[in-house]
Amino acid sequence: MAETSSGSGRLTTHVLDTARGLPARGLELVLHRLVDGRRELVAQARTNADGRCDRPLLDDGAFRFGTYEILFLCGPYFDACGLDLPEPKFLDEVSIRFGISENRHYHVPLLVSPFGYSTYRGS
Repeated sequence: MAETSSGSGRLTTHVLDTARGLPARGLELVLHRLVDGRRELVAQARTNADGRCDRPLLDDGAFRFGTYEILFLCGPYFDACGLDLPEPKFLDEVSIRFGISENRHYHVPLLVSPFGYSTYRGS
């Protein structure tokens, strides 16, 4: 059960294209909150020239404790980069599910290439 927090927590992300050694500009992502086994749409965004979103995905009144999932739409990003990849792509969508349990800054970065990715809780 998602509980409203009472602090100044926020959620941000950053996407780096490790194959090209650049921020992943223009990558679309979708944030869902998981409630009773269902996904509730919370936010949609596209990364800027620095591979970041222009605003936090969650902050102020929208920041709530619970389980979340960010879906990174990597396939269209790779296509826009002009990469010649086999179909179906090895990585088309990358989903990262994580929990928020404290009134803090949660930073969920994605380091991605056409054939692998990693993430961690950043600061």
